[in-house]
Amino acid sequence: MVTTLNEDTIKRFWQEGCIFPIPVLSPEEAQTFRDALLKFARPDGTAKKAIPTKPYLLSTALAELVRNSNILDAVEGVLGPDLLCWNANVFIKEPSSAARVTWHQDSTYYGLSEPDLVTAWVALSDSNETNGAMEFIPSSHTWEQLPHRDTFAADNLLTRGQEIEVEVDESLRKVITLKAGEMSLHHTRVAHKSPPNTSSGWRIGLAIRYIPTRLSQTVGEDSATLVRGVDRFGHFEPEPRPMADFAPEMLEFYKKVMERATRINYAERRTAAPAA
Repeated sequence: MVTTLNEDTIKRFWQEGCIFPIPVLSPEEAQTFRDALLKFARPDGTAKKAIPTKPYLLSTALAELVRNSNILDAVEGVLGPDLLCWNANVFIKEPSSAARVTWHQDSTYYGLSEPDLVTAWVALSDSNETNGAMEFIPSSHTWEQLPHRDTFAADNLLTRGQEIEVEVDESLRKVITLKAGEMSLHHTRVAHKSPPNTSSGWRIGLAIRYIPTRLSQTVGEDSATLVRGVDRFGHFEPEPRPMADFAPEMLEFYKKVMERATRINYAERRTAAPAA
């Protein structure tokens, strides 16, 4: 697979705020990571709508996935050579599920010093219009940070059930259709959502959030994983790589990380830092 982005693709990313599809895993690799992810997300055999932040700290397989060279080659094309994995979240939609994601901008509650975060949404199953694929508004990353409201709706996969307060023109939307093993890249300010899964199949993906090492957290302490290049800034506490699934020392570290993440996500603010 050649995942280094060419100039036209990089230009399209900065024009539209999202590019897809980018092949990064073979079907066999996607299956392997999907099995590992479901084991992590459903240790008791039951499905969960989404698991907490940074699952790669507890799963050796997901720790490998966020460091995948095909993914990083593409991300480097838009963010540069020095990269931190700041976050990652699993999104699972069961067959005929009401679970959804409302229109939002990722940057709203992240607290980062600049809106230069790129999400690699890696499809571990097919993602299409019938099973609730992500939709976005092209070029919406050029908008200002929009006001959001918290709904805490039970069927909303977002932490706070957050949604954009102003009306979004859905006639402009594009559907991000991906095969298992493909990914999309979207800018942190892109307005996007995903509807319920009306199909008989599962929709499973990992959203990996990457930032350049120059960024910092404006709302207290934070941590991140250096995945490529050099961190000359040291704004984030370095995250260790797990040597075993649910290792005791990582569970203790993870508890601290989750406490920090809660403080950041629930800080009383509605806008992110302005663009530099």
